[in-house]
Amino acid sequence: MVQIGYTMMTEQTGPRDLVDHLVRAEEAGFDFSVISDHYFPWLRSQGHSSYAWSVLGAAAQATSRIPLMTYVTCPILRYHPAIVAQKAATVQLLSEGRFRLGLGAGENLNEHVVGGGWPPVDVRHEMLEEAVQIIRALFEGGHVTHHGQHYDVESARLWDLPQTAPPIGIAVSGEQSCKLAGHLADLVIATEPKAGLLEAFDRHGGSGKPRVGQLPVCYDHDRDTAIKRAHSQFRWFGLGWKVNAELPHPDSFEAATQFVTEDDVASAIPCGDDPDAFVEAVRPYAEAGFGEIALVQIGGDAQPEYLDWSAKTLLPALREAFG
Repeated sequence: MVQIGYTMMTEQTGPRDLVDHLVRAEEAGFDFSVISDHYFPWLRSQGHSSYAWSVLGAAAQATSRIPLMTYVTCPILRYHPAIVAQKAATVQLLSEGRFRLGLGAGENLNEHVVGGGWPPVDVRHEMLEEAVQIIRALFEGGHVTHHGQHYDVESARLWDLPQTAPPIGIAVSGEQSCKLAGHLADLVIATEPKAGLLEAFDRHGGSGKPRVGQLPVCYDHDRDTAIKRAHSQFRWFGLGWKVNAELPHPDSFEAATQFVTEDDVASAIPCGDDPDAFVEAVRPYAEAGFGEIALVQIGGDAQPEYLDWSAKTLLPALREAFG
């Protein structure tokens, strides 16, 4: 059985609308939800980037069933890991146990704002590993003092702890991150349907743990309109994480994608209102071994119509195809 999720994409919708859309996604029958955690949008055309953790607090109160998850939070520069632990524990309490903490090594796009420079990927993975160790120690209760290679924690304690700590997911894109996730994470996160990532995760200790994927879609009753919207807001998606993690500004993504055509986007992202096209886009994830797949509907203004169509057409088609 494959579970289908809804993505609150902070880069394309304001905070009140994000919560309103999630309420409708819960009513439509989506199995779980995830939220991006950005300081900048990828492209200026997206036009938003609210604080994900405030949205999560509101979402926890506005919904009653649908699970919540960061997809993903970077705990290495913009946020100190001790602060990530505190806010994750708080959201777990507010949501009554519906929260999972998705973590990753981040993108320069968001982390540069605090002025700490952008470390090489090997260093970022070292920082992520140390950050996860700090977060887990704080989830266990008691006072934590830590003087490590990258972080200092002085007698920190979480005074409001949930009965069950939020499960921790780690985003992967290659062998090194799979090794990190395999021995540190409760679940694995990816945005590409590569069976090799899951195999590497399993080799390093991840066997039997949940795996969550994500892919963009663009519903509209007019396919040409959907393609134009996807090109305007999501043409960066095909650059790959080795590029996406390094670019520092939306203008950098504009320059890097200036030669991406609408045909390029239409060949990579299902656009229009044919549910079979969406089913076929999900299929590689299911066949690779992902048990949960979060869809990203492109375009903030297009969410209400997409959610109505999902309830009536898309979710039934996906469940017929994948259980």
